[in-house]
Amino acid sequence: MDTLLVLLPVAGPVLAAAAAGLLGWRPAVGLAIVGSAVLQALSGAVLAARVLHGPALTGFGGLLRVDALSAFMLLVVGTVGTLAAASVPRYLAEEQAEGRGSENGRRLFAVLLPGFLATMALAVVAGDLGVLWVAIEATTVVTAFLVGHTRSRQALEATWKYVVLGSAGIATAFLGTVLVYFAAVHAGHPTLSWAALSAPGTHLDRGVMRVAVALVLLGFGTKAGLAPMHAWLPDAHSQAPAAVSALMSGVLTSVALYAVLRYLPIASAAVGPGLLRTLLAVAALLSLAVSAALLLAQRDLKRMLAYSTVENMGLLALGAAAGSRLAIGAVLLHVLGHGLTKSSLFLTSGRIHHSEHTTRIEEVTRLLARRPGLGRVWGAGLVALVGLPPSSLFLSEVVILGAAVAAGLVWVAAGAAVLLLLAYVAVARHGTGMLLGGEEDEPAETAPRRDRWADLPGWLGLAGCAGLTAGAWAAVPLLSAAAAVVTGGS
Repeated sequence: MDTLLVLLPVAGPVLAAAAAGLLGWRPAVGLAIVGSAVLQALSGAVLAARVLHGPALTGFGGLLRVDALSAFMLLVVGTVGTLAAASVPRYLAEEQAEGRGSENGRRLFAVLLPGFLATMALAVVAGDLGVLWVAIEATTVVTAFLVGHTRSRQALEATWKYVVLGSAGIATAFLGTVLVYFAAVHAGHPTLSWAALSAPGTHLDRGVMRVAVALVLLGFGTKAGLAPMHAWLPDAHSQAPAAVSALMSGVLTSVALYAVLRYLPIASAAVGPGLLRTLLAVAALLSLAVSAALLLAQRDLKRMLAYSTVENMGLLALGAAAGSRLAIGAVLLHVLGHGLTKSSLFLTSGRIHHSEHTTRIEEVTRLLARRPGLGRVWGAGLVALVGLPPSSLFLSEVVILGAAVAAGLVWVAAGAAVLLLLAYVAVARHGTGMLLGGEEDEPAETAPRRDRWADLPGWLGLAGCAGLTAGAWAAVPLLSAAAAVVTGGS
């Protein structure tokens, strides 16, 4: 029974993908995809309740393992996945009505999207570092075809850049994983079980582990979008369909960071906390500096959101560098809040692109006056993104910065705060121009009346982010238990 429960978050999307492959794209398949994402979220909730009041659940001889951290990440994958999947039927219907794409292309999209959800779920329930690596490598294969779905020249260029850089990162992480196994074999523990490797008494070779830890951070940091390995991210996000961008920014980058979190207790036990802490702090400042500079000069709204993802990954890396239970708890809260907010904004950016026929920031003006429904959800999303209350990002950012100061990273936290302020100014400036800028004599509404439900997924994501602020206390037991997995109870 435990094995079935652990496997369910992966099996649900796989079955939806199989249905899409057999039946092709149709509304019933769209419902199946949404249902598979809902199943992931519900499975995460059930598993969270189980592991909070009992031991971790395992399956397939320990290859799959769910603890509080895994259960929380399943909630993130399922919740954000539901929002993204809910927008897919409309997107594919519009594509079909406008004569874009092909039936085979839509069939492939419907197969790969739940496949994407399945690979991310597999990554977070993996109890073995090798399975974790395989699952994240599988996300690269699946998303490569999704990024290039439109078959435009820009989309294909973005796909190749993503494949090259993503594969290089994953190959680097593979080498790090091999070195970890090499150290484990020589220590008399021939295993890649992260639970066994982080247990007391596992004396892994310090020299080998230093190299392995650096390679793992470089490899999975590439997938997470940490600078200077972030170059694939703005191109891929700007060219992918909105639902794919929502999943890549809102979940995939966080799943890659989750892989780094799994290595934290192993690295701390083998070489001490200093090495990975230093590397994460450097990556955090680089990511925040790069994103702040490029956000100020940005001209494309989807690339703006992509660089904002780099910024938020940098903040999460800072929290991981701080390493306390409070810091890791805030990191996880930020993962969920950022996933909800960024998925909402990417889905809305897809609506803007469809209505305005452009993603150039200077060409999208007076949204509140011309398209009030679209303008309201976009404005609310940007307010949440910059961390203004009632967004939960405000709470998690303050706690991460405070935890970094408490951990002795005072100057790093101070630099991060300044860079975050610059990024917020950039987003606010661009957002104000889109919502209020432009000439007063522009036509009011030039597009047909939009469906009143078109922006519902966006509003649901923002409502969830705001609800996290008020309901954060209810998530404290799960967040604390998940953080203890990483910190060992410290």
